[in-house]
Amino acid sequence: MDGPAVSLPGARRLPGLAGVDHIGFTVPDLEEATRFLVDVLGCEYMFTIGPIRDDDGGEWMAENLNVHPRAAVRELRFFRCGGQAIFEVFEYEAPDQRRDVPKNSDVGGHHVALNVEDLDAAVRYLWEQGVTVLGEPKASRGPNKGKRWIYFLAPWGMQFELVSYAAPA
Repeated sequence: MDGPAVSLPGARRLPGLAGVDHIGFTVPDLEEATRFLVDVLGCEYMFTIGPIRDDDGGEWMAENLNVHPRAAVRELRFFRCGGQAIFEVFEYEAPDQRRDVPKNSDVGGHHVALNVEDLDAAVRYLWEQGVTVLGEPKASRGPNKGKRWIYFLAPWGMQFELVSYAAPA
């Protein structure tokens, strides 16, 4: 089996790409998400924006955010996680809003992976907090040898992953 396409010298790329700025996701209840991100994961709340909506009845929301023209962002909050990742967390209301959480296997499926120093301690902590943890920690083989990982669920069903490259104690 052939591997993935490899970028060749001189290949085109996005001009000026410097890295990831933030990761945005929508939640059904921003207060619940804030409690989970801050009180369970230990993220740092940064600031709030909103509401955002097109009060003129135009197409601004559709043209700029690819959502229903009458969709509204009730509020969005930014969180710093581990001193690096910044989450932009939205609570929307929209006439055509779907409330089901995609699985990783669904088109548009996703997860957020968090790097931890001690995977076993982090898993025990999640269990103590009543978080749904999926299975037991796994050890990767092949090119990811030395990586250990496990998935868990936010209260609203979004998938997160813990990843560690440290050998278990």
